Amino acid sequence: MTTQILNKGVSRRRFLSGLVTVSAASVVGTSLLAPRKAMAATDSKATFTGNVLSGSHWGAFRAKVVDGVWVDTVPFEKDLHPTPMINGVREVVYNPARVKYPMVRIDWLKHGYKSDTTQRGDNRFVRVPWSQALDFFYHELERVQNNYGPSALYAGHTGWQSVGKLHSAGTMMMRAIGLHGTYLGKMGDYSTGAAQVILPYVAGAMEVYEQQTSWPLVLENSDTIVIWGSDPIKNLQVGWLVPDHSPYAYYQELAEKVKNKEIKVIYVDPVRSETQKFVGGEQIAVNPQTDLPLMLAIAHTLYTENLYNKDFIADYTTGFKKFVPYLTGESDGVEKTPEWAEKICGIKADEIRALARQMASGRTQIIGGWCLQRMQHGEQYAWMLVVVAAMLGQIGLPGGGFGFGWHYNDAGSITSNGPLMSGFSGVTGVDPIHNGSYKGYSTYIPVARFVDCIENPGETIQWNGHEVKFPEMKMAIFCGNNPFHHHQDRNKMIKAWRKLETVVSIEHQWTATCRFADIVLPATTTHERHDIEQYGNHSNAGIIALPKVVEPMFEAKDDFDIFRELCRRFDREEAFTGGKTQMEWIEEIYNGARLQGRGLGVRMPNFKKFWDEEGFIEFPEGAEWVRHESFRKEPDLEPLGTASGLIEIYCKTIADMGYDDCQGHPMWFEKNERSHGGPQSNKFPLNMQSTHPNHRLHSQLCSSTELRASYSVADREPVYISAIDAKARGIQSGDVVRVFNDRGEVLAGAVVTEDFKSGVCRIHEGAWYSPLEGGKPGTICTYGDPNVLTQDVGSSKLAQATTAASAQVDIEKYTGKLPSVTGFNGPVEVTDINPLFPAMDLE
Repeated sequence: MTTQILNKGVSRRRFLSGLVTVSAASVVGTSLLAPRKAMAATDSKATFTGNVLSGSHWGAFRAKVVDGVWVDTVPFEKDLHPTPMINGVREVVYNPARVKYPMVRIDWLKHGYKSDTTQRGDNRFVRVPWSQALDFFYHELERVQNNYGPSALYAGHTGWQSVGKLHSAGTMMMRAIGLHGTYLGKMGDYSTGAAQVILPYVAGAMEVYEQQTSWPLVLENSDTIVIWGSDPIKNLQVGWLVPDHSPYAYYQELAEKVKNKEIKVIYVDPVRSETQKFVGGEQIAVNPQTDLPLMLAIAHTLYTENLYNKDFIADYTTGFKKFVPYLTGESDGVEKTPEWAEKICGIKADEIRALARQMASGRTQIIGGWCLQRMQHGEQYAWMLVVVAAMLGQIGLPGGGFGFGWHYNDAGSITSNGPLMSGFSGVTGVDPIHNGSYKGYSTYIPVARFVDCIENPGETIQWNGHEVKFPEMKMAIFCGNNPFHHHQDRNKMIKAWRKLETVVSIEHQWTATCRFADIVLPATTTHERHDIEQYGNHSNAGIIALPKVVEPMFEAKDDFDIFRELCRRFDREEAFTGGKTQMEWIEEIYNGARLQGRGLGVRMPNFKKFWDEEGFIEFPEGAEWVRHESFRKEPDLEPLGTASGLIEIYCKTIADMGYDDCQGHPMWFEKNERSHGGPQSNKFPLNMQSTHPNHRLHSQLCSSTELRASYSVADREPVYISAIDAKARGIQSGDVVRVFNDRGEVLAGAVVTEDFKSGVCRIHEGAWYSPLEGGKPGTICTYGDPNVLTQDVGSSKLAQATTAASAQVDIEKYTGKLPSVTGFNGPVEVTDINPLFPAMDLE
């Protein structure tokens, strides 16, 4: 280590001081698993008794607090459709998986970046003081920047934000690390990776995160609603901000209209969804991953039966004539008839024709989901759905056209006339201390290829018309983010992970990412700090204060203070805080919205009155709205954001990229793995879906013991299997089963159901990785992480997005001795250590 580094606030003596005093008694043991009630009573510092209005990704609530302990949760009275998951929010604070103290992996503590990385995941950690943990963190930032440069530091990986305009974990991280130096960033996300790349070329916008046509207009004008691979009733339980759950009232109205035969609802899905159960309607039980042949056959029927809207195609689209030869088989010798599609998708040709005719017979709203673009060639699904909607010619009309965000963020609710709050910025305008060369490597990577980057430094891949050269990643930082949930092929990931020299995780739960980290810093939960947030997502129904419900547990610090103290070590504390306290930031964020509100005619109280007395402001409802209406009315004055300004059925920009797996118009490509006669189905006949869960938000709330007990089976994540497939395997509901393929194996609890088409099963994503032998590739997962089984390949050269939606597996009844579930507690006790550690080699 150079003298220059030592002079920046961390002396060698200070850096090593903790190491020579750590004894065996300091090693964390089973005391971390203290009962929840005792843990709360002992470690909560407050004596407050009363009710606190606050919010979460699952909605707003009133927390009942007694002597500083959160004892009960009641949904906010303005939320008329609260989710049962609100009962699990309290357990985010109180559960055995809480990260209590700063922790360092034992072998990293002994040897630093030269540690034995094969020990990662074995869950052996040592408690260290905060000052020492942050010194370690800072020293590693310096070492990597000085020795390798910014391309070796990965600090751009983010996931679901924390609720709150100030305490966004990823923003805090990028602001602080960006003051120290530049780093390797990421492009895209796991949720909509393929669609968000293809749709701007086709429809001029990402579409996936946009507001949808107001539900009253859909209910008034639609004749047919086609819900394609989407389950809004299940997914609208959660939101990016604090959801108000207002769309559920419209789904109740829709159910009445279906019952009275006023609207026909059709579900294209191999599974009978929660939405179908709630609303009613008809199911088209398509074979998994074969939606493209079905769509192409619908388009073929519209074209050959002269049912498509020629005027709309001529006035609002481009490239239809270049697409037709593929549809008719002139270009490739395969006509995309319903008979052709039937053999692949499993839907009879006459049913396909009937579906096409139904969609063309009146106003049709197509509701597209995200799971189908999270598969190989997922770009084609999003593109072709737009093409079908364009052929129907109803885009921009109330109750017609397409949308990809109906299941997300209170979509279809009427947006208020209220202001929008800004948030804490990840950019300060202050130059970083380190601004080294990337040495020819890319400054970013597609997020779903980050494990490939670790595994294959120096490799060049194609992405969205660019070449991306993978750097040699040495250090990774994750804040409020759990890549060991959202990335695929867990055993491949574990092997690649060993190449990293240092991993830092800032978190409040002992996720698998923490277990595979070297330095773990305990963060507060949303409910142990002050913040402020919008109430309602697309509805923007109001503003809600998020006051601290309870005091921080154990030694947890909020991200603001963690990164403020880190920045102090390199003289950037003032730049990070902006010279403001947390409450001053919250007040500034509020006052910005208050000023904006004046221009909108919405009066808001001063901050003190809002925070101390009201805690909630409700905005007046706005006007109904139609997606793409302005484009339809004035295509010349309100063009789309595509190269032509029109819907691009054929896209020259994409065609010119020359990709074999994503060409100039939507096409059917066979998959690496597909059920019902597709590749790998002879060996592994069941298509396992890993869709969004019904009882949590991704991996959030999975550690909530009481909530998990309400849906788990034999203490395992449920695997839903059709009655036909279960009978063939001698499986009954309640059995523990082994789900397996060539990539790995998991234990899960069987739920036998008539809702699933034969050949289809499901394990919801977000189930915590719980290996029988921590850190060992190939070991069985004792709880049921579906990403042990999914394949880690890019969707195509265009988006390089995740393909997590499905995998081919088989299932058998488990007859061995059942192992305990390993994933829901803190570090295990370490006994095989010396009382004094040798000094770490810092050179």
